[in-house]
Amino acid sequence: MNRLELKIPPPAIALLAAIAMWAISKSTPLMDVPRNVRLLAAGTLVLVGVALAITGVLTFRRAGTTIHPTRPQETSALVSSGVYRISRNPMYVGLLILLIAWAVFLSSAWSLVGPFAFVLYISRFQIVPEERVLSAKFGEAYASYKSKVRRWL
Repeated sequence: MNRLELKIPPPAIALLAAIAMWAISKSTPLMDVPRNVRLLAAGTLVLVGVALAITGVLTFRRAGTTIHPTRPQETSALVSSGVYRISRNPMYVGLLILLIAWAVFLSSAWSLVGPFAFVLYISRFQIVPEERVLSAKFGEAYASYKSKVRRWL
């Protein structure tokens, strides 16, 4: 199973989850939610998700460190400012919120399996290996940061 660690970029995992969610929505009962309510809720979630992800990327760029998710060993700075004060992984939280928005748009309760699977996969095969690298690289500073800021929210 370790062969999957840091191999598939999280946006690709989110896209695979979104495709699976769409397929699930086509074969399961839909919820009876007015279209305008679904669109407003999904649109709001999209804005929040995109804002979180972009803010995370911009904060990394300002710190001069890599945003490449399959090469955490190239990290040159421990970023704990801005949005990283509320989540250690705002880019992944942004992707998760986008998947939830997709589920709302699809109007399928069963499609919520996608965001759940995304969290499980990203936690095990992306975040845990990243945390090993960051712990080795930044030692006590990273341990202190981890003790203060949650992994997701």
